Amino acid sequence: MSALSMLAPQVDAATQGPTATSAADLAKRGQISKTAQNFEASFLTSMLQTMFSKVDTSPPFSGGEGEDMWKSFLAEAMAKDMAKHGGIGVSKAVEREMLKLQGLQDAA
Repeated sequence: MSALSMLAPQVDAATQGPTATSAADLAKRGQISKTAQNFEASFLTSMLQTMFSKVDTSPPFSGGEGEDMWKSFLAEAMAKDMAKHGGIGVSKAVEREMLKLQGLQDAA
């Protein structure tokens, strides 16, 4: 036994209870959270594109075909920002279900 191992307390993960999380669990939770946020951004992009499809601009300010092409990029950027700042709650529900599927408990 080395001197270092004698000084370091032995920690058993089973005795720490439900709050014990390994690095793998933390990484998995982070990936699940990111995936859920990306799903919500995709959902919001779809909603915003549908909403923007009915928006017409007056001729002096209309961008023509270019405007129509770039509307999808605007919708995607807005959706990602919305999801990043809390969204509409879809990501939390998706994250909760994904954690259940992985056998993990919701931290909140």
